[in-house]
Amino acid sequence: MSPTLPPADVDPRSGYCAATRTYHSLRAPRPLPPPALPLSFPDFAFSLLPTPLPYSHPALLDSSTGEVVLFPEFLSRVRALGAVLRSQLGVSRGDVAFVLVSPSLHVPVLYYALMSVGAVVSPANPALTAGEISHLVALSNPALAFAVSSTAAKLPLGLCTVLLDSPTFLSYLQELGDVSATETVVICQSDPAAILYSSGTTGRAKAVLLTHRNIMASTTMAAAAKMAAVVLLTVPMFHVYGFVFSLRAALAAQTLVLHTARRFDARAVLASVGRFQVTHIALAPPSMLAIVRAAEEDESATAGMATLQAVNCGGASIAPDLIRRFLHKFPGVCLSQGYGLTETSGFCRAVGFEESERIGSVGRLSWGAEAKIVDPTTMAALPPGVPGELLVRGPFVMKGYLGDKESTSAILDPEGWLRTGDVCSIDKDGFLFVFDRLKELIKYKGYQVAPAELEHLLQTHPDIVEAAVVPFPDDQAGELPLAFVVRRAGSNLNVEQIKGFVAKQV
Repeated sequence: MSPTLPPADVDPRSGYCAATRTYHSLRAPRPLPPPALPLSFPDFAFSLLPTPLPYSHPALLDSSTGEVVLFPEFLSRVRALGAVLRSQLGVSRGDVAFVLVSPSLHVPVLYYALMSVGAVVSPANPALTAGEISHLVALSNPALAFAVSSTAAKLPLGLCTVLLDSPTFLSYLQELGDVSATETVVICQSDPAAILYSSGTTGRAKAVLLTHRNIMASTTMAAAAKMAAVVLLTVPMFHVYGFVFSLRAALAAQTLVLHTARRFDARAVLASVGRFQVTHIALAPPSMLAIVRAAEEDESATAGMATLQAVNCGGASIAPDLIRRFLHKFPGVCLSQGYGLTETSGFCRAVGFEESERIGSVGRLSWGAEAKIVDPTTMAALPPGVPGELLVRGPFVMKGYLGDKESTSAILDPEGWLRTGDVCSIDKDGFLFVFDRLKELIKYKGYQVAPAELEHLLQTHPDIVEAAVVPFPDDQAGELPLAFVVRRAGSNLNVEQIKGFVAKQV
């Protein structure tokens, strides 16, 4: 469904239409092409690049090694690899390519090259076991795989595999063969471009099918961004958050700095900001907590960070206390929270200081988005300010779960509304608030307890690094909250101390 301007009878402050009980995005439209126009995401992205490109402008940068790929070289590698995929590896339109690699400068090149020839990119977590990977491979049925030496053995036997850390792959990036091979492929915007893996609203992993147009919609928010932006990506590129960020930087002619270390290192990330003049960082909440703690423990850790303008944080909710601590240690830096599902390829985030100052909110709806808040039992739409299940619709919503019509119909209705399974509300100013997963709410003596609230509280303790809260069956109460915590290294924190800490505040 193409994004349209909101109806004339919507509230200009919130985007709410009382007649349909639907919220509409009030953001300015973005440059999506007509849906019927044959166009791949890479061709769309490259059409937005400024002409001519500055030859000294970096497209990719490895924060560990300092290696740089300039924009002309990035485009050359994408075209060369695309030609090899067609002429030497026999990749055809619609073929699925399973990607099981650690972060490197080759990954964005591979993503773009595969989509440019009509192949479907299917990245997975390289830390998964061989059994878990076998399940994902069975879901997506790939024609070939891309791996590295340390992950190749996890792939099923018989699957054609190319190693990104091999001399052969490096030679592919320098090929001067028939680049016209990629130009003969007619790709529709409705064609599948990526398969990402999600548990949906519940259950085992499902294969989420995203189209070229889905990815255009979710990345085009960056089209109006300044070319001078330098984005440090610290989140995995197999996750929808990192996947979209790894694609959108090139679309906006930004420099993408990849954090390629095996483990997240807060001090190394902070040092990278000054070293590479980073303007934006993409983080997950646990990483943001680590950065705040590093800054609190050592004032010098934040030296040389004058270029930092904004931090994007998504993947989970952020505790209000952590937001306040971040703003205290990084004054003048805009903290932009985001919200989305794999099934929506991301769709909502705070933009600018005004929206980021609304603590607890993930911002307003992205352009082209529609939303409803409904009673999860009756599916009746609820008025503004009343919490309920969030439904969303727009050009970013997935095509469906690959090979699973039953699960698709359970989450996506014929009119294009997708059930998120999240308890949310939208206020009178159009700000979205996410409270918790609908199926994760703990029912204590008839009362609903949100695990996220207890997790946020636990993470304010100086000796707790991470926390997760789940329901535990109880004959009298129905369910009790059960917490799993990771203590700070060297801490002697015990169970009774944790219970006492929580009891004083709830």
